[in-house]
Amino acid sequence: MSQHTAALLARLQHAPAVLVSVDQVQGSGPREQGAWMAVFADGVINTIGGGHLEYQALAEARALLQRSENALPSPAQALVLRYALGPALGQCCGGVVHLRYEHVTALSIPSLQQRLKGPQDAVALFGGGHVGKALVQVLGMLPYRVLWIDSRDEIFPVQVPPNVVTEHSDPVHAAVANLSPGTHVLIMSFSHAEDLDVVAACLKRQREHQDLGSVGLIGSQTKWATFRHRLEARGFTEQEMQQVTCPIGVPRITGKEPEVIAVAVAAQLLQRRSQA
Repeated sequence: MSQHTAALLARLQHAPAVLVSVDQVQGSGPREQGAWMAVFADGVINTIGGGHLEYQALAEARALLQRSENALPSPAQALVLRYALGPALGQCCGGVVHLRYEHVTALSIPSLQQRLKGPQDAVALFGGGHVGKALVQVLGMLPYRVLWIDSRDEIFPVQVPPNVVTEHSDPVHAAVANLSPGTHVLIMSFSHAEDLDVVAACLKRQREHQDLGSVGLIGSQTKWATFRHRLEARGFTEQEMQQVTCPIGVPRITGKEPEVIAVAVAAQLLQRRSQA
């Protein structure tokens, strides 16, 4: 569950809202079908793309909130309005967007939990250090289910984003066998020895099942050259080792601050998502 969805469900326990969602897009639009925002009497959660379209949608939603509850559009009788972005709203997208308006309350929470979950790729993050902590915060705002793994149980913060689950595993590489198929693995533990064991466990799983989405290792070219020799000594071939991306992150971003690395790694995951 994303942070926006979690925030919406939490607020709905205390106040109703109008849920505005992109029902249909013809041509170019600021957001894709399914994008949503929730409009409360005193605030807004999430966005349908900003600009004049969102301004108009906010006005419509707030007008709906001022009606009596019996006059509000329910999910079964949602109000759908058409917006021509070019001539009507002066937005250069030029397409046509249909927005769906519906009244949601605490009674809507069970259905919204499923409906707003959206597609989420699985990520296994090995390592609770500075980069791991920064990366978890970035991934907390993106469409991923994150399993955060470390051999040190005390390393995890008390609060993590709603789409993140922590797991203590000792030895840490034992967790690889239980990852769901398609998981993208990111390896950045506190120890090069642990990193090597996790990489080896991933390559072994790829040899047997070929079902991991990707395997990424934090580090320099020098670190990877050392790992290659050690993995070769463990019996892995050149072709098998080519499945590991090291260094991780989109290229030509030179900063080494944890937050910079986290953004570069998240961007690389999003590139893979788009390519898939």
